[in-house]
Amino acid sequence: MPRPRSGPGVLHAVLATRLKWRREGAGVSAAQAAAELGSHAATVRRIEGAETSLDAGQVGTLLRFYGAGEAETAEFLAQLAEANAPQWWHPWRDVMDEWQQQTMAVETAASLIRVWDPALVPELLRTPAYAEALDRVRLPGSPEPARWRRAEFLAQRQARIAARKARIWALVPEAALRTRVGSPAVMAEQIEALRTAAGPPRGLRTIQVSPLAGPAHPLTGACALTLYRVDVEEIPDHVVRDSPVGPPGIWDDTLTVTAYRMLLDQACAAAPGPETPLPTTL
Repeated sequence: MPRPRSGPGVLHAVLATRLKWRREGAGVSAAQAAAELGSHAATVRRIEGAETSLDAGQVGTLLRFYGAGEAETAEFLAQLAEANAPQWWHPWRDVMDEWQQQTMAVETAASLIRVWDPALVPELLRTPAYAEALDRVRLPGSPEPARWRRAEFLAQRQARIAARKARIWALVPEAALRTRVGSPAVMAEQIEALRTAAGPPRGLRTIQVSPLAGPAHPLTGACALTLYRVDVEEIPDHVVRDSPVGPPGIWDDTLTVTAYRMLLDQACAAAPGPETPLPTTL
């Protein structure tokens, strides 16, 4: 399986791809572009592959070399300045892992987010109280303010996804609804939040529950997954697979993403449809 990808954010990747297209459209080789910069062809390949940050001076030099006019260059550099500006999640960096910043860049651009968790309510459907209670179990030594800031950050993510009308499609095991996280009141609030999300009007939230008495499916026992569909031509879909140790894996190559999408498709096909109500006896 290909190694997880890391690197700059989504807008950087968009601009890097467009810069490559501009070079190819101008009939300029990577070696010629590198000579104009006074560097090596490998430098141009890293720039075009979004494997390094984009420098405004280098980008301006390349665009002019490719024959871009003043208006096109100014627009491109303005977009680059936007890409280099602090992102909305920066105030929460003190409670974020390093890998999450890359995930947030993709999440912010996604139009469809598919999620699976083998034993818990998927992260993007958790209430703040449920998230904070789970944090107590997973990070028992974490200070209380940090726990609530992580819950606040999750709430911000959920609100921004809803505001831009991105769709969440979740496959939830019935076991997650029966595993008590926090107090009975916390669980009652979480279950009610899921019922509300699964109820009418449908469209932005699709929730399927895999029953305890149901047959095994392709994701039974698998680690939590998130698949991001990005409706930007230059950006591939991404899949994030949780890891019990170390940072999650993040992939954007077609073969890996397609393989995980097929697993999700098969698991969802084996589960009752989203029109089936959540279990009433929990």
